[in-house]
Amino acid sequence: MNEENRPFSRSADAEGAKANFDANQRKLLSEGVPSLWRQVSNLLILVGVIALIILLGRVL
Repeated sequence: MNEENRPFSRSADAEGAKANFDANQRKLLSEGVPSLWRQVSNLLILVGVIALIILLGRVL
């Protein structure tokens, strides 16, 4: 079977994997805790919207 036709096959590119890891690590170190707070606030907003939809569904 041809390599291009396999959907989940990846080439073993060690340099590319290391570069991706380094980029992700730099992003994590530069964003840090503010990124965590952003994710927590997005989760709370989502929970609030779902609760509002449920409450409106019960009232109407």
